[in-house]
Amino acid sequence: MFTSLLWFTTGLAPSFSHARESGLAPNRGALFRIEQGSHVAWLFGTIHVGANSFYPLEPRLMTALREADALALEVDPLGAQDEIARAVREHGMYQNGRGPASAELPAAYRPKLDRLLRQYGIDPRTVALMKPWMIASLLAVREFEAQGYQADLAVDAWLSRQAHARGQKVVELESVGAQMALFGRMSAADQARFLRESIDAIEDKEQAIDARVIAQAWQSADAAALDRIAAKTASDTTYSGKFVSQVLLAERNPGLADGVAHLLKTERRSVAAIGVLHLVGAGSVPDLLCKKGLRVERVY
Repeated sequence: MFTSLLWFTTGLAPSFSHARESGLAPNRGALFRIEQGSHVAWLFGTIHVGANSFYPLEPRLMTALREADALALEVDPLGAQDEIARAVREHGMYQNGRGPASAELPAAYRPKLDRLLRQYGIDPRTVALMKPWMIASLLAVREFEAQGYQADLAVDAWLSRQAHARGQKVVELESVGAQMALFGRMSAADQARFLRESIDAIEDKEQAIDARVIAQAWQSADAAALDRIAAKTASDTTYSGKFVSQVLLAERNPGLADGVAHLLKTERRSVAAIGVLHLVGAGSVPDLLCKKGLRVERVY
């Protein structure tokens, strides 16, 4: 279950005092060069957590970032915080006194949730009004943090901070409201199922294994490993697995491809950075850009 890595980009206030550009950094994630006439866009695959050791990024990408007229992200985590807060309230929190989420769970899962909250040091009052899908995402992020990866060092946030510091244009390919609405539109029963499967994945150590696998694949720009992750995601028959492959990936990829194509048309030099699993597997963003007649080259 790679849910949190796919979408958790919002509400970050990062500090990167330990990251500096020195030495020869290795390739990370996946990188594509997209051309249309004299315009060039670099398409970079990110993950939505990070570590100080991730930075700086490799010189070719750092040069592209410095020379870019615009940086495009799924959502700018340094963008309008009131919009982020509004989306959280609308799609992630119970309204009109409904809740807590544990009431949606079968009795056997309620003590399991309580144990995980204690394990991650989460005050139950913090999640009292959160919908089940949001609690599941919070637990997943805490599990990645337990593996040494931090949400406040997310790749998207690091890129955003770099661009804002240089006064570059930052373009959002989606909105935080639209992202969260994908989760919020789940029925109460489906959200409870989503949370149950997340609890099971953490208890079975599957979440920990997946966290290490995808982070290591991204850190080493391991194309074969990323392809295996994409294949596993596509073949996952759990409710949450299907939600990831059918909603978080397949449903969003066409809009992301349209956004990158528009960026390429309007900006002479640009960088677009989106979750790495959008760049691999069937129906990926690079595949969709190829079908638009654009020249697409995989760099790594």
